[in-house]
Amino acid sequence: MADTTHLEEQIAHLTRTVEELSDIVARQETELALATRRVAMLMEREAQRELDTGGTVPLADQRPPHW
Repeated sequence: MADTTHLEEQIAHLTRTVEELSDIVARQETELALATRRVAMLMEREAQRELDTGGTVPLADQRPPHW
């Protein structure tokens, strides 16, 4: 009987830990999505600023010619 109680306690502890980790992952997913949108917005702003100051169109998505 003691073994069963011990196993039930372990299962309860692990279940609580999994639920806490699930909440953390969900929160981090939201934070990461927000950070990704902000970085994209900042990249667009900087590209527009370079274009407005007479710079060329940014080619950040292209490989350098020496590759």
